[in-house]
Amino acid sequence: MSDPIAKILVIEDEAPIRKFLRISLEAHRYKVLEARLGEVGIATCADESPDLVILDLGLPDIDGQTVISRLRDWTDVPIVVLSVRSDERQKVAALDAGANDYVTKPFGISELLARVRVVLRDRGKGAKESALFEHGGLRIDLHERRAWVDEREVRLTRKEFE
Repeated sequence: MSDPIAKILVIEDEAPIRKFLRISLEAHRYKVLEARLGEVGIATCADESPDLVILDLGLPDIDGQTVISRLRDWTDVPIVVLSVRSDERQKVAALDAGANDYVTKPFGISELLARVRVVLRDRGKGAKESALFEHGGLRIDLHERRAWVDEREVRLTRKEFE
């Protein structure tokens, strides 16, 4: 299998939906991380630095709106809400709190995948603009995951780069 396109964290309490999302996303070359609880999802986001979060609002431990707010305290990772809540006020509240998109259950996987691609594509534009870090003789291209010391490229494993 080729390298994943992006790493996606699914925070969803319903096992059948998590499984469906994992199978669908992995079939499209995404690496999928899963969390059943909001607190676990927040910790996983901190530990794994996903490229995108798919978040259900109705979680058993804390409300998804709280997850959005807590994530926005320290990260700008894109968040796509996937929720049965279809009231306009709830959608607006989630978007105003920091979600990047909102998909209502039941949903079509093709539409969700398209929204994931759009959010990741839009995220990529900003990341490319500020992907170069330089300090003294050290230069790191965060987007390309390459590093140089005194103009000589240093080969790093994925783990070393992280």
